[in-house]
Amino acid sequence: QVQLVESGGGLVQAGGSLRLSCAASGGSIRSTTMGWFRQAPGKEREFVAGISGSPYYADSVKGRFTISSDNAKNTVYLQMNSLKSEDTAVYYCAGRFGRMPIAGLTDARYFGSWGQGTQVTVSS
Repeated sequence: QVQLVESGGGLVQAGGSLRLSCAASGGSIRSTTMGWFRQAPGKEREFVAGISGSPYYADSVKGRFTISSDNAKNTVYLQMNSLKSEDTAVYYCAGRFGRMPIAGLTDARYFGSWGQGTQVTVSS
């Protein structure tokens, strides 16, 4: 299993931006489907963005968030712009070896590797 470590969370005002990083070790992200999920207090973990060849986004973040990867650094990023208070959550990076269809990409149950999470707080 690939090991994942997130960073980049913090406190930001509504309308601001943050970039989250997910550094992978023990495996190459080239051969891994990577995803970002988030969990707000009292809510279930939800899909945010993923990349399995091509990027895919939840409707709630489409046009505001961008997932990208740097194979040389073995790192995946989540650029978050135009942040809203409802984006406040703990953000988790997830990985699974191989390609996945969209139906699997959005389902946390199919990911075997998880980071520890990073808190993102958006103040209104």
